Amino acid sequence: MKKIIKKIKTIDNILQTRAKKSTLELYNSGEKVHKKQMAFHRCLKRNRWVFGGNRTGKTECGAVETVWLARGNHPFRKNKKNVSCWVVSLSRQVQRDVAQSKILHYVDKRWIKEIVMLEGRKSSAENGIIDYILLDNVFGGVSKIAFKSCDQGREKFQGASLDFVWFDEEPPEDIFKECKMRVLDKKGEIFGTMTPLKGLTWVYDMIFLNKNNDPEVWHEFISWQDNPFLDAGEVATLMATLSAEELESRCNGKFLDNGGLVYGEFDESVHVIDPFPVPLEWQDNISIDPGLHNPLSAHWYAEDFDGNIFVIAEHYEAKKSIEYHAEKIKEICASLNWHTGFGGRIEALIDSASNQRTLASTKSVSELFFDLGIAVNPRVNKDLFAGINVVKSYLKSASGETRIFIFKNCVNMIREIKGYVWGNGDAPIKRDDHAMDELRYYLMHKNAMQDKSLKKTVVQKNKESLYRKIRRENRL
Repeated sequence: MKKIIKKIKTIDNILQTRAKKSTLELYNSGEKVHKKQMAFHRCLKRNRWVFGGNRTGKTECGAVETVWLARGNHPFRKNKKNVSCWVVSLSRQVQRDVAQSKILHYVDKRWIKEIVMLEGRKSSAENGIIDYILLDNVFGGVSKIAFKSCDQGREKFQGASLDFVWFDEEPPEDIFKECKMRVLDKKGEIFGTMTPLKGLTWVYDMIFLNKNNDPEVWHEFISWQDNPFLDAGEVATLMATLSAEELESRCNGKFLDNGGLVYGEFDESVHVIDPFPVPLEWQDNISIDPGLHNPLSAHWYAEDFDGNIFVIAEHYEAKKSIEYHAEKIKEICASLNWHTGFGGRIEALIDSASNQRTLASTKSVSELFFDLGIAVNPRVNKDLFAGINVVKSYLKSASGETRIFIFKNCVNMIREIKGYVWGNGDAPIKRDDHAMDELRYYLMHKNAMQDKSLKKTVVQKNKESLYRKIRRENRL
């Protein structure tokens, strides 16, 4: 009996201690936060986005981040006093019901110096529409959290100088760009939390694909499975009522398009890995999709002893000469100690169109590369659908195995594979697909070589093994 009483008292003490803590302290202590939320808070990039399903905790991220920065006590960032920021919602009603409600939930009333209302009474601010809140900052200053709505139009977003902006759900592109101007002089930041229900919009291109390769852009996905505070029974019940497409957006926060992704098997958390020193024995081939006005895409491919493919380096530039590209390819090969073929030339696969000559040159692209020390092989299989199926099999085999991994430094291939979508017909949209083309060339060539290898005699295989050994020893 004494043990039971002691246990009750212990639980009582815990509950009383929790009752004394503010909601922000409970969050900060780890009692009301999950790993994906903490990854967002820890990220030091200046353009951060959380794509989450409904009830995944994405809005909590934005609200807590806003209060931490305004208070000047963010646990992972450089803090300042007299912070000025905007919280941007889609409409005033959404502001009141979502972002404003969350902000008030995490703000202790003792910190509030003033609340200015647009509608309603400040004594019942949660039921009205707030214009701005003035908060005590831990450094002795006063911070201002102002609320804006997209339905006001872009003109209402001009003039201010801000430390940061939080977008609760996806804003129109013109308002996003205007807000970027507002944080420019203070070297401020922007962060957004949203469920991507509008399809492949500007957020898909600028943030998810990061088509400009902005080093300050960062994103993560949060799903129901990431939120341990959701009731498992309720989740199961709701999942049973949603279609597969609805689950992707409302549960996992994924972008959807009517045409669909060509490589829906691609999962950045699985297929994209940190670079590591690749053994010389793994080096396999280079694949090139040539371009002059368009980008030339070249990637370096390695294969381990289990048949796993690694994309370990890339060269990707537009509006450059063959001489320029050849020099860049040589530089990357030198940095990798990449093997050469007979005559000391670098060997690579290339689009068969490179054999064509134009009025602008007496030599083909293949011939120009050869003259510059790169022996390109244009005998590649360009069958689009067969190639796509081969790539799919490497991304996820019939047994669920992953056989291709891309180093994080290959940013253009990663961007292209995420944005490679089907068109209205039975073919992918012909846009930003240069890395996708040469990825197919490489894997189709790899498969063809494997098929030939199966037909070789033991003597032929031994000769090739000896040749590879001699070539390897000559490089050491």
